[in-house]
Amino acid sequence: MSVSFQNLGRSFGTGANTHPVLRNVSFDVEAGEIVALLGPSGCGKSTLLRAVAGLDAPSTGAVTIAGRAVSGIDARCAVAFQEPRLLPWKSLAGNVAIGVPAAADAGRRRHVVANLLNLVGLSKFSGHRPREVSGGMAQRASLARALARNPGVLLLDEPFGALDALTRITMQDLLLDVHAAEPTTILLVTHDVDEALQLADRIILLGSDGSPEPGATIVRTVNVPGARPRDRASTELAELRSSLLSSLGVSGH
Repeated sequence: MSVSFQNLGRSFGTGANTHPVLRNVSFDVEAGEIVALLGPSGCGKSTLLRAVAGLDAPSTGAVTIAGRAVSGIDARCAVAFQEPRLLPWKSLAGNVAIGVPAAADAGRRRHVVANLLNLVGLSKFSGHRPREVSGGMAQRASLARALARNPGVLLLDEPFGALDALTRITMQDLLLDVHAAEPTTILLVTHDVDEALQLADRIILLGSDGSPEPGATIVRTVNVPGARPRDRASTELAELRSSLLSSLGVSGH
């Protein structure tokens, strides 16, 4: 499903204590596209995701999914967070089953759970509790749970940020495999420029544009070249990485 941000702004607090976080954010995400949101901490990346999911309402502007405005918690979306947030007393299969729409009968529920566990490589661990598997495996289960409702839009908020470097790369590759099999629209919040370059079709950079008006806005949009999976050693991506880091105020060397 397509997503559209239309002059979205978000402020917290009231009166003299008002704190604008986002200002005049407008961009479109095509159905099936992967878009990464980059920017310094506190610039409103997660706030944008919450607005899409209907977990938070914009102060100004609007968000639409497939042309229909988001109003309240939106069943067309699913969210996966930095921590797996699995229920410790349930098996991995039981946790994935939580994501299956309540209207599904028992047979359909078992079928969806089995397919998703197979998709994320956890079929042999379906009966394990979260404490009995690694962090990467728990995060796979969290991703499967988010996919269980067959969302039109998958919202990923730093989903691999708590993982070690090697597991993180494995999870990035897994996400691309999942997207190839289930090409849903994905909005990804990340602080990792390399991750954005590997996964995204486009990168939206949020930050200050030098305006006297407070609040972050879009300062740069980057179309990432090359088909996925991309060569992590690509010279073209290395140059783009350096450019993005410079835009973030960090040396690319």
